[in-house]
Amino acid sequence: MSVPPQMPVEDFEEFAGVAPETVTLEFIDGKLEVKPVPDGDHGEIVMWLLRQCMQQRPELGLYPEQGLVIAGDRAGRAKPDGALAPIGTFAGQGEWAAPDGVLMVVEVTSYDRDTDRRDRHEKRHGYARAGIPVYLLIDRDNGTLTVFSDPHEGDYRQTPTHAYGATVQLPAPVAITLNTEKLKDYAH
Repeated sequence: MSVPPQMPVEDFEEFAGVAPETVTLEFIDGKLEVKPVPDGDHGEIVMWLLRQCMQQRPELGLYPEQGLVIAGDRAGRAKPDGALAPIGTFAGQGEWAAPDGVLMVVEVTSYDRDTDRRDRHEKRHGYARAGIPVYLLIDRDNGTLTVFSDPHEGDYRQTPTHAYGATVQLPAPVAITLNTEKLKDYAH
C-alpha cells in the first residue's frame, strides 16, 4: 500500500525556492528531506571526483547539487552531490531538471542519522526509477565506493563495492577509471 506524498510536488518546489541558502531541501519518495551541510572532507571528495572526470572525459561535466526530477511511484526531487552529463545538458533548464542525458549521479555520505535511509536506499531507488545508468555512492562510514548500475524496475542489478585504495572501473556509459587511494586522506 502506497503512502501519499507529504505535499504536492509543486508546493515542494515553491517551498524549496524560498528556503535559505544554508538549507538544501529534497523531495525523496514523497517526503521532505533536509540535506546536511557538507563538511570539508565531503567537499574535497567531490572535487577529487570532479578532477578525475574532467581529465578522463572532458566532454562531460560533473554538476554539483544540480536539482533533478526523479519521478517514479511518486514525484521526487533530488540534489545529488554530483550529476555527470554532457556539457550543456542543463542549459535552459530551471532548478529541477529532467534526468535525460545524466550518465551518473554521485552521493557522498554525511555523518548524520539519515544517511543510511536516504543515500543507501531511497535515493538509490529514485535514481534507478529515473533510469540514470550509474549511481556512485562514496560511503565515508564504511570507506567504500559502491557502483550501482544497470537500472531495472526501481533498483540497480549490479552493485559491486570497493574499498578505498582500489582501482574502480565505472561502467559504460561513464567509462572512467578511478584510482581511489586519495580517498584515504579524507577518512577520519
